[in-house]
Amino acid sequence: MLQKREKVLLLRTFQGRTLRIVREHYLRPSVPCNSPLCPQPAACRNDGKLLSAEVTHYVIPDWKVVQDYLEVLEFPELKGVIFMQTACQAVQHQRGRRQYNKLRNLLKDARHDCVLFANEFQQHCYLPREKGEAMEKWQTRSIYNSAVWYYHHCEDRMPIVMVTEDEEAIQQYGSETEGVFVISFKRVSLYSPGCPRAQSVDQAGLELRNPTASASQVLGLKACATTARHFLQFLNNSVRSYLDNFWPDLKAAHELCDSILQSRRERESESQETHGKEYPEHLPLEVLEAGIKSGRYIQGILNVNKHRAQIEAFVRLQGASSKDSGLVSDILIHGSKARNRSIHGDVVAVELLPKSEWKGRTAALCENDSDDKASGESPSEPMPTGRVVGILQKNWRDYVVTFPSKEEVQSQGKNAQKILVTPWDYRIPKIRISTQQAEALQADFRVVVRIDSWETTSVYPNGHFVRVLGRIGDLEGEISTILVENSILWSPSQKLRMCEMPVNTPENPWKVSPQEEQERKDLRDTHLVFSIDPKGCEDVDDTLSVRTLNNGNLELGVHIADVTHFVAPNSYIDVEARTRATTYYLADRRYDMLPSILSADLCSLLGGVDREPPSRIALTEAAAVSLQQEARSLFHGLARALCRPFTYAVSVMWELDKTSYEIKKVWYGRTIIRSAYKLFYEAAQELLDGNFSVVDDIPEFKALDEQSQQTKLEELVWAIGKLTDIARHIRAKRDRCGALELEGVEVRVQLDDKKNIHDLIPKQPLEVHETVAECMILANHWVAKKIWESFPHQALLRQHPPPHQEFFSELRECAKAKGFFIDTRSNKTLADSLDSANDPKDPLVNKLLRSMATQAMSNALYFSTGSCAEEDFHHYGLALDKYTHFTSPIRRYSDIVVHRLLMAAISKDKKMEIKENLFSNKNLEELCRHINNRNRAAQRSQKQSTELFQCMYFKDRDPDTEERCIADGVIYSIRTNGVLVFIPSPEGSSEWKPGSLQRSQNKIISTTAGGQSVTFHLFDHVTVRISVQASRCHSDTIRLEIVSNKPYMIPNTELCHQSSLLKSELVKEVTRSVEEAQLAQEVKGKVIQEEHREYCQTKGRSLYTLLEEIRDLALLDVSDSYAM
Repeated sequence: MLQKREKVLLLRTFQGRTLRIVREHYLRPSVPCNSPLCPQPAACRNDGKLLSAEVTHYVIPDWKVVQDYLEVLEFPELKGVIFMQTACQAVQHQRGRRQYNKLRNLLKDARHDCVLFANEFQQHCYLPREKGEAMEKWQTRSIYNSAVWYYHHCEDRMPIVMVTEDEEAIQQYGSETEGVFVISFKRVSLYSPGCPRAQSVDQAGLELRNPTASASQVLGLKACATTARHFLQFLNNSVRSYLDNFWPDLKAAHELCDSILQSRRERESESQETHGKEYPEHLPLEVLEAGIKSGRYIQGILNVNKHRAQIEAFVRLQGASSKDSGLVSDILIHGSKARNRSIHGDVVAVELLPKSEWKGRTAALCENDSDDKASGESPSEPMPTGRVVGILQKNWRDYVVTFPSKEEVQSQGKNAQKILVTPWDYRIPKIRISTQQAEALQADFRVVVRIDSWETTSVYPNGHFVRVLGRIGDLEGEISTILVENSILWSPSQKLRMCEMPVNTPENPWKVSPQEEQERKDLRDTHLVFSIDPKGCEDVDDTLSVRTLNNGNLELGVHIADVTHFVAPNSYIDVEARTRATTYYLADRRYDMLPSILSADLCSLLGGVDREPPSRIALTEAAAVSLQQEARSLFHGLARALCRPFTYAVSVMWELDKTSYEIKKVWYGRTIIRSAYKLFYEAAQELLDGNFSVVDDIPEFKALDEQSQQTKLEELVWAIGKLTDIARHIRAKRDRCGALELEGVEVRVQLDDKKNIHDLIPKQPLEVHETVAECMILANHWVAKKIWESFPHQALLRQHPPPHQEFFSELRECAKAKGFFIDTRSNKTLADSLDSANDPKDPLVNKLLRSMATQAMSNALYFSTGSCAEEDFHHYGLALDKYTHFTSPIRRYSDIVVHRLLMAAISKDKKMEIKENLFSNKNLEELCRHINNRNRAAQRSQKQSTELFQCMYFKDRDPDTEERCIADGVIYSIRTNGVLVFIPSPEGSSEWKPGSLQRSQNKIISTTAGGQSVTFHLFDHVTVRISVQASRCHSDTIRLEIVSNKPYMIPNTELCHQSSLLKSELVKEVTRSVEEAQLAQEVKGKVIQEEHREYCQTKGRSLYTLLEEIRDLALLDVSDSYAM
C-alpha cells in the first residue's frame, strides 16, 4: 500500500521572491532490490539486471564518493556495487548532466556489476530531512539507513560495506550495525603489518576480498566469533581503506584514485592561497537565468576557432536567445580573458560589449599554435562582440594530451610539481595536472586526462591523469586518440546482449514464424524485389520493387529491413544501439551499431540466402549424406539456388499514375519479401545502358538455363528502366521547388581476403545512384508525413534550416570574379544560380562553387515535432516540408525510432492497441540531441582518420624528389596574407617564402626578398608541393607550398586516374607498414584479441559509401560538415 508524504521546496523566482512548493511523495512497501539473495523476488519485481551471485560483499558508495570517484567505480573489477537514489540525485544536482549521464550509462551497462536502488521510494528506507540538518549530513544518514535495510532485507546473508569520506560518519556508524561496515574509500594504513593482531586481521580481510570466495564461505567466516571480531577490527579500527585492502592488486584504480586525490588537495590549497584573480567570478545561476529571460544576457554554445584558439571564439545562439536577441550572426569572444574559463562546447551566458568595442573576424591565415602571427593584419567588418559572464552547462570530457619533454619540464624548474600538458585538440587550453608517472610519460605517449576545476586564480584548468593510450605515431594509438576525442566508447557486444539475439547457424537455421507469416503481407510470389548497392556490401537494409497493376497503373515499393522485429524496446541490444546511435566508419575499419548477426545476416536483405523452414532443408541434408565430398558441395549450391530466400521488411508502396507518375495512394506495413537480385551499382547502370554482358557478373543468373535467363533478364531490365523514369520525375518535381545539387566526393573501398584495404576508388557519378537516392528520399518523406499526422507532438523528423546569409559572402565574391552572380535568397534561386555558373573552359569552376556552397550550409538535425513550430520543419537542401530517416535502421538508431513510430501509427489507424513504447516529447528531444551529437562525432572521426592516413602516407616521402608530392591546385579564396587552394587530394596549409604581400579584391601579389613579383588571381591553376608538418602534441597536417603560378601539366589520360592511384597507394603503403609493425609485436608476444579484430572490421561499407559529403578543400576547414 502506498504511503503519501509531502516534500516542501523553497525556490527563488527571477524577481527574487521565495516560492514555497509542496510536492507529493509516494512511498512503496517494496521496490526492486536487484539482488539474487532477495527473499521475495516477485514482490520486489526484480526483472532487470541482477547483482552477481559470486561476490563476497556488496559495496554502497556515499554520495561524495560517487561524485569524486565515479571513474574508479567504473572499473569492471569492482563488483556488487549498489548506487543509492540519494547519491545519484546528488550527482545530478551538483555535477551536471554530463556526469549524471555517465552514471546512468554505467548502471545500464551489462558489463558492470552494479544496480540502482530507489531508496527514497521505499517505506523503510526513506528518511525526511530534519529541521536545520545540513543537506550533506541528511544524504549520508539516508544512504546508511538504506544500507542497513538492504542488509536485513537479504536476511543478513551478505555483508554490506559502505564507503565514505566523511570522518564523522565513519566514527558514528562504523560499529553501529553488525554486518554493515562503514570505511574510508581510500586511505593509508594506520598499523604495522608485522604485528600479530594485524596478521589475523589481514587474514580475515584476505578471505573476504577473495574474488573466488562464495557467499556461503563469507557467512562461514562471519559465523566464527573470533574471525568476525577480527573482521570488524579489520574494517573499523585498522586500515579503514576499501581499495587498499579489498583490491590491493588493482594498480590502475589506485593510480587513478591517487591522481584524483592529488588534484583535490591542490584545489583545496589553491583556494586557501591569496593569489590575485586571473578571471572574474561567474555570476550565480539565478542571476544568469533572470538575465537571459530579460534579454541582458544571451545563451549559446562556445565554439573555439581551432586555427586561432588563443584569441578567437564564437558563441552560437541557442534556444530563445536566437530569436529574441535580434542578432543575425554569432557573437565574437575575443581573447582568453573574455572567454572567462569556458571551454569549447560549454553552454555559456554572454554579455554584449558596447558597439565601440566590437571587433571583426580575422581574415588572415595562421598556424594553429600561433597566437599573434597575423596580429598586424586588419580584421573584417566589426561583428557583435561579447564576454562570458557565466557557464550554464560544462562540456568537460576525456581529453587526449601529451606531456612536455624532459627539456621543457626542466625549463619550468625542478621544484615545479605540477605539469602543464598540451591537449591534442587545439581548441582546449593546456591542463595542469599532478601525477607520480610524469617522468615516465615524458616520453612520446598519448595520455588521457580529465579536468576537475578551473579556479579564478589559475591561468589554466586543473585536472588529473586517467590512463595511457599509446605511443605517438603508432597507428592504433592514433586511432584510439581519435575515438577518445570524439567520445566514442566501444567494446564488442557481451554475452548478456547476445543472448537476446536469434540463432542462425547451419545446424540451427533461423526460420519464419507462422504467426508472422499470417500477420505480414507476403510479397514473395507477387513482387520482383532487388537491391542495388556498392560492391561487397553486406549490411543491405533497403530493396526496391516496381510492377504494373491490373488497372494499368504502376506500383513502386521501397522495402526496408525490419530491424525492430529483432530489437525489442529497452532490451540490452536496444540500449546499446541507442548509446552508439550510429555506425562509425573510419578509414580502415568500422564500428557497427548492431551486432553482426543482425547487421550482416538476419536484417540484411541479401539475395540467395536460404531461410526456408527446416523441413525442406532437413530432407536435402539427408539426401546429401550419401554423396561424395565433392558432390555434396555442388548439391548445396543447387539447393540454395532453388530455395526461395525471404526476409522480414517494413514496406512503403505507392500506386502511381501510369503516365504522369503522380501518386494515387500509399500503403505502409510489415511484409515478407524475397530479394531476387543483389546488384551492384555498376552492373545496374550497365543493364540500364543496354549492355547485357554484365549478366555474367550477377550470381543469381548463373544457375539458370538460357531461356529462363533471358526471361528474367527482360523483367529486371524493365524494372530498372521504369524505376529510373520514376526517379527522374520525382527529382524534377523537387528541382522545381528548389532542391540543391551540391558537390561532394564519395569514395568506395576495396578489401583483400584479410579484410585489409586493398584500394580506394572515387565513386563515379551514375544515374542509377540518383535512382536509388530518389526512391529513398521519397520513402523518408512519406513516412515523415505519416508519423507526424499520427503523433504531431512526438514524431522524430529531420530539419535542415536555411544557412546564414553571411556564410555565402565568400561564395558570392568568388563567383563574381568569374563574372557569375549567385543569388542566395532561397534554395530555389541558389540552385538556379549554381546551374548557370558554368565555365566551358574550366569545368572545375562549377565544382568549386558547389563545394563552397556546401561549406556554407547549416547542419541537418533530428528533432521532436513537439518542441518545434511546424514552419521550422522544412528541409532546405531537399526542398521538402517534412523529412525523416527511415531507410537505414541497421546503421542509424533514428531510423529504429521512426520504424516504431510508423508501426504505432499503423496500429492507431486500425484501432488496435499500440504495442510500441514511444518516447514522450521531452525524452525524444533529449534523444535527438544525443543522436545529433553522435552523428557529428562520426563525421569528425571519419575525417580525422582520413587525414591520419594521408599524413602517414606522405610522411616518409621526399617532397623534392617524389613525383606524387606535386599536384595541380585552383585558388578559390584570397586572404590578407595568403590564398586558399583547392586540389583533388589532401588538404593542408600553403607556405609563403619571405617577402611582402599586397592584396586586392580578386588577386594577391607576392614579392620575394629578392625582388621577384608573382601575381595570383582567383581560379588560377597553380603547382603545389605536398609535405607533412609533424607535431608532437597534435595531429600531423598536410602542408602545401606553391612552387609555380602555372598549372601542373600531366597527360590527360592520367588526370582521372591520379586521385584514385594516389589514395590507393596511400592506404596500401600505410596498411603494409602497420602489418609489419603488428608482426613485430606478435614476435614479442603481443597478440590482438579476436574480439577487437571482429569489431574493428573493414568489410562491406567500411569507409565512405555511406558518407553524405567528403570535401577536399585545401587549406582550412572553414565550417562543420554538412549532411542531408
